[in-house]
Amino acid sequence: MEAIVVNNVSKSYGKVKALDDVSFSVRKGEVFGLIGPDGAGKSTMFRILCSLLLPETGTATVDGYDVVGQMREVRCRVGYMPGKFSLYQDLTIEENLQFFATLFGTTVEAGYDSIRAIYSQIERFKDRKAGALSGGMKQKLALSCALVHSPSVLFLDEPTTGVDPVSRKEFWEMLLTLKERGITIVASTPYLDEVRCCERVAFLDHGQLRGVGTPDVILEEFKDIFNPPAIVRNRGCGIKESDAELRLHGKSGEPDNVIEVEHLVKAFGTFHAVDDISFSVKRGEIFGFLGANGAGKTTAMHMLTGLNQPTSGTGTVVGYDIRTQHEQIKKHIGYMSQKFSLYEDLTVSENIRLFAGIYGMKDEEISRKTDELLQRLKFTEHKDTLVSSLPLGWKQKLAFSVSIFHEPGVVFLDEPTGGVDPATRRQFWELIYDAASRGITVFVTTHYMDEAEYCDRISIMVDGKISALGTPDELKERFQQPDMDHVFTYLARQATRSSD
Repeated sequence: MEAIVVNNVSKSYGKVKALDDVSFSVRKGEVFGLIGPDGAGKSTMFRILCSLLLPETGTATVDGYDVVGQMREVRCRVGYMPGKFSLYQDLTIEENLQFFATLFGTTVEAGYDSIRAIYSQIERFKDRKAGALSGGMKQKLALSCALVHSPSVLFLDEPTTGVDPVSRKEFWEMLLTLKERGITIVASTPYLDEVRCCERVAFLDHGQLRGVGTPDVILEEFKDIFNPPAIVRNRGCGIKESDAELRLHGKSGEPDNVIEVEHLVKAFGTFHAVDDISFSVKRGEIFGFLGANGAGKTTAMHMLTGLNQPTSGTGTVVGYDIRTQHEQIKKHIGYMSQKFSLYEDLTVSENIRLFAGIYGMKDEEISRKTDELLQRLKFTEHKDTLVSSLPLGWKQKLAFSVSIFHEPGVVFLDEPTGGVDPATRRQFWELIYDAASRGITVFVTTHYMDEAEYCDRISIMVDGKISALGTPDELKERFQQPDMDHVFTYLARQATRSSD
């Protein structure tokens, strides 16, 4: 029996066709994946099925109820986790749950059996505000909020973006227990291991349905999109022993290390978020800084970028002391956060000029380099386009290019590819390799373990300490694991303090 039936659904936003005559069905109790690159139409389909958007043409039913004519019945039967957690950051865990229960005309007590297995894992923190939760805890709370009214169908729009691999595995284990209760689950995800957890998937691309089938069949048929060839790094880009190589090996007359850290500690009361770490990063190196949510890597990065000062220990970034010269550090580094750091209401060229001015570049240099950048990114025709209207992959490339526009000694990338499809992530890493070839040090955090394989060296934090440091091959050999995903999981599961 079918839980969801979609017939010839179309939806446009102005000239953009978000969905174009899409039809598919989902069986009751099935774990079904809705997959595709950014801008494929997945979120639009979720909103239509949850009766939050009206289709322009076609019909859709959920548990036999029409999403247009029977909205009330549909909304009583669905749970929905949108891509950006549907939580109120200034409300506590308990207050969020009570709010969502009230929305659906029920109470936490009445729906407790539906969420017991998940909510009991975070209930002891019920007075903590949602904004102070780790990614894994937000996941569990958002899922509890979506399930508190005992829905029969659960829609999950990229629910694990920005969450570490171990927490992602735990989340999907929770989903499989929901399937055992007969709940139909429809999920979108950019992670291939999660795609393979689905029984069937529908592949959307530019609003059109390209195929429906088992994960293995769809991933193989469209492997150019989901499994592009690995990047082969050409360090010197063909020039003699390039400047990047000279810098990387300390032969250019500049200091060999652009980051040096000795016994760094950051304490919040008696809690040591960063607990006595020491490491160095060479000029021109791609350095992966990994760790589970709550391991301390974000706190460490904040100290290195001048956003926070250490409790004890020493460190320098591009020659400046992280304790006393944090303002100088900010001027000589690049930084790109998971949210891309762009101004959505400015155009492409306005964003470039704004950040160039912040970094103190001269008008003549800004003008010349802006034209060069627009040509290199093939954005010349879009220079007057508002950033808010750009596809996610374009925003990503622009944000990275802006972060290194002033040729900093090091660029910090904080989960820059979260929620991005494999082909677009590959293009982004080509930009990283190009920057490294020009001698820019790249300090990157990521939850994609295939990206960890692209780094020159990797550190992995556990419980505020660096538990492993070396090249990907060295770490795989040391811990006798087949890939970086297994290395990460092996170490992260040894954590003794709660990441929450």
